[in-house]
Amino acid sequence: MGFELLAGTRAPVRVWTDPYAIEPQAARQLRNIGALPWVQGVAVMPDVHFGKGATVGSVIAMRQAVSPAAVGVDIGCGMSAVRTSLTADDLPDDLAGLRRAVEDAIPVGFAQRDDPVDPRRVRGLEQRGWDDFWRRFADLDRRVAQLETRARRQLGTLGGGNHFIEICLEQGGADAGRVWLMLHSGSRNIGKELAERHMAVARRLPHNAGLPDPDLAVFLSGTPEMDAYRRDLWWAQEYARRNRAVMLAVLMNLVRDRFPQVGYDEPISCHHNYVAEEHYEGVDVLVTRKGAIRAGRGDLGIIPGSMGTGSYIVRGTGNEWGYCSASHGAGRRMSRAQAKRTYSTADLAAQTSGVECRKDAGVIDEIPGAYKDITEVMARQDDLVEVVAYLKQVVCVKG
Repeated sequence: MGFELLAGTRAPVRVWTDPYAIEPQAARQLRNIGALPWVQGVAVMPDVHFGKGATVGSVIAMRQAVSPAAVGVDIGCGMSAVRTSLTADDLPDDLAGLRRAVEDAIPVGFAQRDDPVDPRRVRGLEQRGWDDFWRRFADLDRRVAQLETRARRQLGTLGGGNHFIEICLEQGGADAGRVWLMLHSGSRNIGKELAERHMAVARRLPHNAGLPDPDLAVFLSGTPEMDAYRRDLWWAQEYARRNRAVMLAVLMNLVRDRFPQVGYDEPISCHHNYVAEEHYEGVDVLVTRKGAIRAGRGDLGIIPGSMGTGSYIVRGTGNEWGYCSASHGAGRRMSRAQAKRTYSTADLAAQTSGVECRKDAGVIDEIPGAYKDITEVMARQDDLVEVVAYLKQVVCVKG
């Protein structure tokens, strides 16, 4: 559908939705971002909504600067998915046992593992780089030194909020009924702790005095503060990637134990809260994607809806006006508090009919009605991605 420009900004803010439909708080955030002197441009995804500091669903290209709030506190949060050789006919009629098996195998919510994951004991898990990865923990901000044990025990755990594990069925086409495994998680508590510490440091730097929003404070290239942030950022992004890799391997093994005939395609994985060094319009920039995935030409990505509406496997078109990006999901249309005030457990049961999942008060804030219409979101970005497959979940595990 193409983009529209948000009026009243210094740098171009290109919007892949109706600018007048953006909630006022989020529109103010976007204008604040567009006013920053370091910003080359902003691409606003159709799932855009208000967030802390920077807007969720924003892609910000900065010259020689980065704002930690434009990454968010769940550094490296993202998705993984893999298509199996199984079909719907291979699954049992009652999926409750399969959901319980997933919940038993992968800690969810605030739970952590009794013992840290030993990658040598997880069949199918990439074995390279683990020792070096954990050695680098000692180089992180000294204020998180006491969190290493927790970080080790939380590796391979789901977390709560909008994180999930799903078993899905492909819809339509030659592969209709094919079973997919999918999950959404990030860098757990250690990513949050690192992000919040660096955000606090950035707010105190002199060059950030007088910003329209203190949460948009930036680090500048060539400074020790930037070097420290990028060191911790790269580590946390790797933690998030490894966290999803552990869970996906555990999930694939669980399914293999129950269905020995299963085969797997190559997994798909993508961050949607992260920083990357990229080049646009002849300029080297640091691109922060907060609630957005990379959609370079040919890149495979995952765009989920909600726990009752399904997800899309997509291929990027490489649209440089959008900084080669696309939405990370449907995006919330109401806050968690508002969702709890608006909906009941009966509403949750109705909106997740046909999905084996929790239907209790603890997940009402994740009810499909709290999210935007994923089909409309996808229609708004047909120049950013093309749809490879549409998946509908039959099992959904929430924290």
